[in-house]
Amino acid sequence: MKKSSVVFALCVLATVPMVLLTVSIRENKAEQQAMNAVPPIKPGETRSSEWGKYYPRQYDTYMQTKKSDEITDVLKQDPALVVMWAGYPFSKDYNKPRGHYYALEDNINTLRTGAPVDNKTGPLPTACWTCKSPDVPRLIKRDGEMEFFTGKWAKYGDEVVNTIGCGDCHDSTTMKLTLTRDYLKRGLDAEGSLKTADVTHQDMRSLVCAQCHAEYYFKKTEWDDKGEKKTAMVVTYPWNKGMSAENMEEYYDSYGFSDWTHPLSKTPMLKAQHPDYETFVTGVHSRNGLSCADCHMPYVQEGGVKFTSHKVGSPLDNIANTCLNCHQGTEKEFRATVERKLARKDELAKMATDILAKAHLEAAKAWSLGATEEEMKPVLQDIRHGQWRWDYAVAGHGAFFHAPEETLRVLAGAINKGQDARVKLRVVLAKHNAADYVAPDFSTKEKAQALIGMDFAKLVEEKKTFLNTLKQEWFKKSEAKGLYDPASRKDMMLKTSYN
Repeated sequence: MKKSSVVFALCVLATVPMVLLTVSIRENKAEQQAMNAVPPIKPGETRSSEWGKYYPRQYDTYMQTKKSDEITDVLKQDPALVVMWAGYPFSKDYNKPRGHYYALEDNINTLRTGAPVDNKTGPLPTACWTCKSPDVPRLIKRDGEMEFFTGKWAKYGDEVVNTIGCGDCHDSTTMKLTLTRDYLKRGLDAEGSLKTADVTHQDMRSLVCAQCHAEYYFKKTEWDDKGEKKTAMVVTYPWNKGMSAENMEEYYDSYGFSDWTHPLSKTPMLKAQHPDYETFVTGVHSRNGLSCADCHMPYVQEGGVKFTSHKVGSPLDNIANTCLNCHQGTEKEFRATVERKLARKDELAKMATDILAKAHLEAAKAWSLGATEEEMKPVLQDIRHGQWRWDYAVAGHGAFFHAPEETLRVLAGAINKGQDARVKLRVVLAKHNAADYVAPDFSTKEKAQALIGMDFAKLVEEKKTFLNTLKQEWFKKSEAKGLYDPASRKDMMLKTSYN
């Protein structure tokens, strides 16, 4: 009797865990099936919290991007940039990017977007909203692409009110990754190595990022709106000749394009935006079949459910689940290796900015002494090409991670071009009796801004007025229209480098 009781007890002990495991597996499968089911999300829904009702894990991890909230003033770190970008909005305000949670907020708050007083004023075009919100594809669908890219940035202030979110990358009816910006499709087809008709799901895990993390310019495009002549500033990718720094430089030169003319050196300048995708496709990670999401949005396991984390950020924030899937060693060892390599890149980048800033100031001196356009033409070409190369190498904050060898190669080219410009300037300055000219001190942000004639205090006061008036009106109007998602700004505090 005792023996049978023991056997029965052992059977129970063995069976119960199996039953519990079976129940757990069934529950997890049911949960996974529920996740894969297409929920009733309204087509064109721009409020991410609405998507979050059906995808709570993805939404909760996305909301964690709010933890990346530090403001780092890059102009203060390297004041040479103020001189290099004189006459361009980046000389006013430039910070390291925060989490996607703050993308729209930082676009509105930056001094670069100015201080409009109505929907027709301000320094920048509507195109400056393009990468900041799922409201953009909604507006393009509603108004047409040409109309969207026509007018001032403030034109859509009460319409673009939800930060980067689900609707930027996913089709609300199928949940599949989708391209919501046609200019990327045009860029891919023009470049030719990957046609939009041939992209795979793994390709899409990078291309949805490339809609914003790539180099672009605003192409002036004349169009007719029911008899009224208008000019659109259409976001365009300069990939017709390829994606390398030299390919895009050749494209811009053949097109005769410049983002602005530098007021000191009189150079027709190029401003790289954030060529993350272009540097990525040249690097080892891309060549080995990885996508942006593999490193910036790794898979995570919660119970029996596997899903993609939407806490988009640096792989260094989660080394165990990103880098160490492929690389050997400990987290500490890997981080130390990366830091050593980044220090070398930063050294070259700083060398380039110092050289190029001095070239602008020396060119300004040459002009003031009566230098001719014929004398200055080769100098300006070197400055243009040198600064473009430097910007291409550093504007994409992940460039060195994506393609370290290419980044160092391009930075070396920037230094060479900048030095070539300065050598030529020595000849011009000597010809005009200023061979011993020394560029003035730009060792602090304040000194650099004074050198270029910027009234920084005035810019700040104008911006504060905007933040306390028109910005507030935009969100009130959008809430009344049912567009604004209060959850997208929950607990958000005003943080800027100037406040």
